Amino acid sequence: MKINQYEIVLVNLEPTLGSEINKTRPCVVISPNEMNHYLKTIVIIPITSTLKKYPTRISIATQNVKGMAAVDQIRTIDKRRIIKIVGSLEIDTIVQLKKTIDETYVK
Repeated sequence: MKINQYEIVLVNLEPTLGSEINKTRPCVVISPNEMNHYLKTIVIIPITSTLKKYPTRISIATQNVKGMAAVDQIRTIDKRRIIKIVGSLEIDTIVQLKKTIDETYVK
């Protein structure tokens, strides 16, 4: 399965520990395609249906997925956790996501 940056994939996140987001849920792929196409791992942001106005949460609304991307829960996963591709982000959502990642982790 070829996975691309900013696609939404359904991922089995179990097992988890403590406050990590768990269950099988949609996630946004944020790793660049150079990594996605050649490595066995990808970097994802889980999408939660719990709507809280945290500065590290971004609203996601596509045809198949509604919720909030939890930028504070970025993690690297093995591609074998991916069940299927369920959609992709719109350009305006990508811009907001990149801005939030920058504000959270870079500055």
